[in-house]
Amino acid sequence: MALNTQSGEGSRAATVLAAGGLLGALAASSCCILPVALFGLGIGGAWIGNFTRLAPYQPYFLAAAVAGAGAGYWLMRRSEIAACARDQACARPLPNRVVRIMLVTAVLAIVAAFSFDLLAPYVLT
Repeated sequence: MALNTQSGEGSRAATVLAAGGLLGALAASSCCILPVALFGLGIGGAWIGNFTRLAPYQPYFLAAAVAGAGAGYWLMRRSEIAACARDQACARPLPNRVVRIMLVTAVLAIVAAFSFDLLAPYVLT
């Protein structure tokens, strides 16, 4: 499926992939970071322990999040470069800002989910 960046299809695909990367990052952090964040907000209960059942799937969630965020970033950059190459104004429209914010948030969540298991023994002792 070829993406036509002139019709905005590339922007929509980048938005969908960025949202997928963000959701994948949230899913990857659901076993470890999400319970800690909920406890920090004062939300507790026995149901939070159910998030630990997602721990075996964390590598798959991380892989999906990295793939979605990487593909979203690639599509966003490709559409910006194509727009500048056609001698158009290289201004960034609102959807690219939204996509950029979603991608940055996804990358931060991916890094947090990946590093939490490595840093938790040192921080929580």
